[in-house]
Amino acid sequence: MDRKKLLALAEDIIDGKFPDDSIYKEILFIPDHEIFNLFHGADIIRNFYFGREVHLCTICNGKSGRCSEDCGFCSQSAFSKTNAPIYPLMEKEDLQKVGLYASETPINRYSVVTTGKGLPSREVRAVAEAMAEIDRKKIGKCASLGVLGKDDLQLLRNADVSRYHHNLETCKNYFPQVCTTHNYEERVKTILSAQDLGFEICSGGIFGIGETNDHILELAIALRELDVDSIPINFLTPIKGTPFESFHNLTPLLCLKIIAFFRYFLPGKEIIICGGREYNLGELHPMVFYAGASGIMTGNYLTTEGRTLDNDLKMIDTLKFYIRNK
Repeated sequence: MDRKKLLALAEDIIDGKFPDDSIYKEILFIPDHEIFNLFHGADIIRNFYFGREVHLCTICNGKSGRCSEDCGFCSQSAFSKTNAPIYPLMEKEDLQKVGLYASETPINRYSVVTTGKGLPSREVRAVAEAMAEIDRKKIGKCASLGVLGKDDLQLLRNADVSRYHHNLETCKNYFPQVCTTHNYEERVKTILSAQDLGFEICSGGIFGIGETNDHILELAIALRELDVDSIPINFLTPIKGTPFESFHNLTPLLCLKIIAFFRYFLPGKEIIICGGREYNLGELHPMVFYAGASGIMTGNYLTTEGRTLDNDLKMIDTLKFYIRNK
C-alpha cells in the first residue's frame, strides 16, 4: 500500500467513508521499510479528531502481587517467580496521594489499579471511599479493579469514578494462550456491565506476546463492536520469571505500525500509549503522536518504571503539542 493510497484512505476516513476490514489488514502487513508511509495519514486523522492536544493519565499500583491469575506476561502472577512487590490494598491516604498530586498538575486522569481477578467487595468500597474525596473537577477519576459485578461497579460510580479500565489484553482466539484461569467472556461481561452503569470504558491490549496480525485485527474489531472510549496500547516488557520472559517480538517500527493501525481503524477513539513505551520504542518513542496516538501514560507503570512527568511535558512541548484542558 503506497503513500498516495494511504493518504486517500485517511481522507476517506475523516469524511466518514470507512473501508472494508481487508484494507485495514493490509496496513498490518506493510513491511518495515514502508512504515513511515503510514504516518502522514495517521497524523491527519489524529489531528482531525484531537488537534494537537495530548491526554495525560497516571496510575497508582494500589494492591500488588500474589495474583491468582496466570497471565503469561504479568510479573504479579502467583504462577511466576519475579521480584514484583507484594503488598495488600493501600490505606486511604496512600490511594489518594498520587491522585491529589496529579490533580494539581496538567495530568487529565488518575486511576487506581489492583492485582487479582477481581477486587473483593469490601476493598472495592475502600477504593471508592478514597476516590470520593478526590475532586473530579480537578482530575478525571478511573479504576482498574478487575472483573466486577454491577453492585461493586455502582460503588465506584457513586464516588464519581467516571471511567473503568479493563483490558481485553488480546483477541478471543488467542486469549487461551495468554491466560487459562479465567476466560475472555468474563472480561467482556465486565465491560458491558460498566457501560450499563454509565462508565466510559478504557480497554485495549498488550502487544509482543506472540500474537499474529490476524489476532491484532480481531482485537480491534472486538473493541469497535464494544464501542470503547479509550484504547490503551501496551508493549511487552519481558520480565524474568514470567512465561513470556523470552519473548522479544517487537521492534520500534512494529510498535509504531500497531499504533498507526489503531488510529486508522478506530479514528475517533482516544489512543493512549502505556506500558513498555520507552523500553520498546527507544529513541523513536516521541514518534507515537505522529503515528496517531492522542495520549500517553506518564509516571511509573505497575511494576516497571516509566518516564517522569517533567520529561514528558518537555517532550510534548518540544514537539509543539500541548496538554488537553481538564
